[in-house]
Amino acid sequence: MSDPIFFPPPKPATVADVCSWTGATVADERAAYVVLQGVGPLDTAGPGDLTFLDNKKYVDRLATTKASACLVHARFADKVPEGVVALVTVDPYRAFAAVVGRFYPAALKLEGAYGETGIAPGAHIHPSAHLEPGVTVEPGAVIGARAEIGTGSVIGAGAVIGHDVRIGRNCHVAAAVTLIHCLLGNRVIIHSGTRVGQDGFGFAMGPKGHQKVPQIGRVVIQDDVEIGANCTIDRGANRDTVIGEGTKIDNLVQIAHNVVVGRHCVIVSHVGISGSTELGDFVVLAGQAGIAGHLKIGSGAQIGAQAGVMVDVAPGARIVGSPAKPVREFAREIATLKKLARRDGGSAHDDD
Repeated sequence: MSDPIFFPPPKPATVADVCSWTGATVADERAAYVVLQGVGPLDTAGPGDLTFLDNKKYVDRLATTKASACLVHARFADKVPEGVVALVTVDPYRAFAAVVGRFYPAALKLEGAYGETGIAPGAHIHPSAHLEPGVTVEPGAVIGARAEIGTGSVIGAGAVIGHDVRIGRNCHVAAAVTLIHCLLGNRVIIHSGTRVGQDGFGFAMGPKGHQKVPQIGRVVIQDDVEIGANCTIDRGANRDTVIGEGTKIDNLVQIAHNVVVGRHCVIVSHVGISGSTELGDFVVLAGQAGIAGHLKIGSGAQIGAQAGVMVDVAPGARIVGSPAKPVREFAREIATLKKLARRDGGSAHDDD
């Protein structure tokens, strides 16, 4: 449930309103007048709440939900209990997200921890920096020389924006973020503690020691990218590190120098991408996957959790394991190992 202190209660809406927002349909026109006043998960939603079912593993919870209405796919509509309005849609989760955005618009606004707009007295802005009207800078934030920030953007408390950094419009740079040597597009969200633009890990190794290689590239973050908390994205060594449009990055991800991430990729927590690797569009990297350097990951590829990728990956491939291999090959190997274990287990003897 939402906390009324952080997110004010929504204005009531009818099932008809929800249908107009999402394109969902109801079998009984009389249900269109049912009033909804909030949202909740299947197991805790109560009268007046809207809920949703998107994953079949929770069908048993649907049978006992106390919600007034439920967004469901057509194949589950007949499982919605009596007294609960079934709103049929092809994508219940996306529809639910749209409704939550309508009910709780504050959750989508670019508000910082300070809770006030404008330039806070405790902020330090270099005289040569240029901020468009409507920028919010919270206490303790530092804006460096010649930095530029577009209208509607929020710079959180204690954030540091380095010299000559460019930030587009309607961006949200949360508390304690550091941005140096980088360019941000519009509507970029960067969560607390993330570091962007620092040195890549570049050294000329040798028996006389490791010579530091100057990193003279930038980080370019395109429109509509969201980066989680405590991530690190290194600037390029001799070309740019690039994060493509619409890509979503979870917390605690490391992206090394010269990496190019395509559009609308999904990178889950604890992923590490080594230098000069290139990801195509719509690539998915599951949690703790590790990608070696100088590889090409084709568009639409899906890399499983904890996979260790050491060779190029074809577009659309699905690979798992370490070393990573195609899903079917991995499954065959696991099945074979299980058979061997069962066979050998029957004749094994303890030495002690």
